[in-house]
Amino acid sequence: MSQASETDGSVSSSDRPKGSVERIVGSIALLRESPVGVVGLALVVFFALVAIFAPLLAPYRYDEFIEPFAAPLTTTADGHFLFLGADNKGRDVFSRLIYGTQRVVFYASLATFSAYVVGILMGLAAGYFRGWVDEVLSFLANVILSFPVMVLFVLIITTAGASGLTIVFAVVFASAPGIMRIVRGLTLDIATRDYIAAAQTRGEGPWYIMLTELLPNARGPLIVDACLRMGYTTITIGALGFLGLGLPPPFPDWGGMINETRSLAMGGFWWMPFFPALAVSLLVLGFNLLADGLREVSLRD
Repeated sequence: MSQASETDGSVSSSDRPKGSVERIVGSIALLRESPVGVVGLALVVFFALVAIFAPLLAPYRYDEFIEPFAAPLTTTADGHFLFLGADNKGRDVFSRLIYGTQRVVFYASLATFSAYVVGILMGLAAGYFRGWVDEVLSFLANVILSFPVMVLFVLIITTAGASGLTIVFAVVFASAPGIMRIVRGLTLDIATRDYIAAAQTRGEGPWYIMLTELLPNARGPLIVDACLRMGYTTITIGALGFLGLGLPPPFPDWGGMINETRSLAMGGFWWMPFFPALAVSLLVLGFNLLADGLREVSLRD
């Protein structure tokens, strides 16, 4: 680096944080050393692949009637093999679980991503501009966070009607303030670093600095939090489906599958609500274990 560039307020390459590609590659390498993180990643990837290839993996349509109350690992008189049995309406539980995975993964990912877009923009603005911008955004976030989350979900969905987009909006409305507070705290810390001052000296705009200099160096805690929030959103979608406020039929929803057959579990038809509940538990466990593994990586990095 030339002498001129060293005196104009910029920092040398050795003083700047690692590049995004270098950090990601290093994180992946370290994640292999965390058994917990590997198990979590395997579970998340498994469900993601099931969601992507659901039409190819499901042996039957989600609304195809085969034989009511058929037990797992049975073959019907028509020659249909039911790996996880059938529900009270004769629909294949295994096929409905697969199609349910597609819906849960899609809407959980969309809702969490949308919440992070809103929360990150709010947090960056509050932490970087400070002053009245910080006061207004922090006040709005505190007001929303003062309400119980499930009450907000039920209020929004009962008002706007149950649909995938309504669930996404409800998750964004309830989760963005919490994300905003995390990003705000990280922004207040990182904004004092030398490379931020160097970008300001070069005359870069505020949003350019926030999005290209500040945000990439705050991604570690945000990625861990995103994994945890994916698990929370999965539970939320399942809970709303159980309450009859989830994703509308005819497509299957894990929570809805549990709600439809929960009264039959005591009658000996345990497989109908058990396997959807197991799917919810495994996906949430995968996100939590992945978050723990990423946290271990961040402590070593």
